[in-house]
Amino acid sequence: MSDTIINKVAESGLITLNLEEWYPTEEIRVFDLKDHLFMGLILKEKDFREALKNTDWSAYQNQLIAVTCSADAIIPAWAYMLVATYLAPIAAGIHQGSPDEYRSILFRQRIQDIDLHPFIDQRVVVKGCGDLPIGPDAYLEITRILQPVAKSIMYGEPCSTVPIYKKPK
Repeated sequence: MSDTIINKVAESGLITLNLEEWYPTEEIRVFDLKDHLFMGLILKEKDFREALKNTDWSAYQNQLIAVTCSADAIIPAWAYMLVATYLAPIAAGIHQGSPDEYRSILFRQRIQDIDLHPFIDQRVVVKGCGDLPIGPDAYLEITRILQPVAKSIMYGEPCSTVPIYKKPK
């Protein structure tokens, strides 16, 4: 009997794809409309326009900005449009919603930009455990883009996978 240890995982030909490599780690700053409302609740057009005009926009230079309203106020669509006229020229990106929603959108965009050539006709394991909060939407998106090119898709770790998809013969 041989004392040689054989690494069957290494010989399996599996390619591990770790979504954490594309996870957005940049800070997402919040622009809260509440801070520019009358009594923090009411949007008065003239006051709102004046408040935006007097805002120090340099703090948002080259930043990712989530535009939101933390008050239970009725915000007309034009208010977001007006904020965009100030932020769009200086911010690295803007989104209406929470920072988590924005991060999810950025993540899906980065997944869509993954070079698929290394995965053509390959057995791919999408890594399942890690340190970052990878949500179900990211796993759904990676499966959607890998399915047309991969031979098979699995979830987990190379030593313990859950089969997800196998290309028909």
